[in-house]
Amino acid sequence: MAAPFPNPTVGELAILRVMWSRQEPMTVRQVHSELSRGKDTAYTTVLKMLTIMAGKGLVRRDASERSHTYRVAHAEPVVQASLLKDLVRRAFSGSALTLVQRAIDDEITSADDLQTIARLIAQAKANRKKG
Repeated sequence: MAAPFPNPTVGELAILRVMWSRQEPMTVRQVHSELSRGKDTAYTTVLKMLTIMAGKGLVRRDASERSHTYRVAHAEPVVQASLLKDLVRRAFSGSALTLVQRAIDDEITSADDLQTIARLIAQAKANRKKG
């Protein structure tokens, strides 16, 4: 099944992160202000990106006030799941096992992360037995 929206680009994802952190409608100026804290970004670039994102269905625009506001159209976990499905399909030939193997082979995976992953796997197994 295809995603209900196209996956965001890196720049679009940066905007979405700002908007998810606020959890309220934001003006272009507010988004620009937040993004500019980490990277010099032109106001017109943010405006153009939000316009494109609205066309893609990533954000919704409210033009009822003089300063238009934008709100995210999809919760962060929904977008993450879509990105992950795409990554697994494209980079790991659809194999979640290979994805997990690469993740735990990496030396940056801490012992705490491995313990949490083991607990999540146990929970997933228990949930599948119930169903």
